[in-house]
Amino acid sequence: MASLSEPRPGLVVRYDYLWSREALAGRDQGKDRPACLVAASDSLANPRYVVLLPIKHTPASGETVGIEIPPKVKQAIGLDDEPSWVIISEYNIDEWPNGGLSPVPGSGGILAFGFIPPGLFATIKARFLDLAKARKSDPVRR
Repeated sequence: MASLSEPRPGLVVRYDYLWSREALAGRDQGKDRPACLVAASDSLANPRYVVLLPIKHTPASGETVGIEIPPKVKQAIGLDDEPSWVIISEYNIDEWPNGGLSPVPGSGGILAFGFIPPGLFATIKARFLDLAKARKSDPVRR
């Protein structure tokens, strides 16, 4: 399990994700999001920043773009049994570690569920970068 000092891409953590529509409305705190994916991390920067993608139970619609997490992957890292999607059309940029992280319930204080498989992460990363290059993703800097 990764420690707080090593937020490697592919790690799924509990984080209070702030949706872009919430930020536009003037909010600076998100709801307690059960899970977010660490999409990128700059280990050379000080302070260290990470890119976090939200994971949600409702399928993407409209302008929102998501990639479904296979049930076997969810089970392997300890997420619930409901279908889930990693949203790649918006993201948070935040310092690491930060106050938005919270322990996985029943874990004894562990802040991460685990890692998604490298193949799935590669697919998510490629689609996320395509959207970012096309300026079809919304960052929220925290």
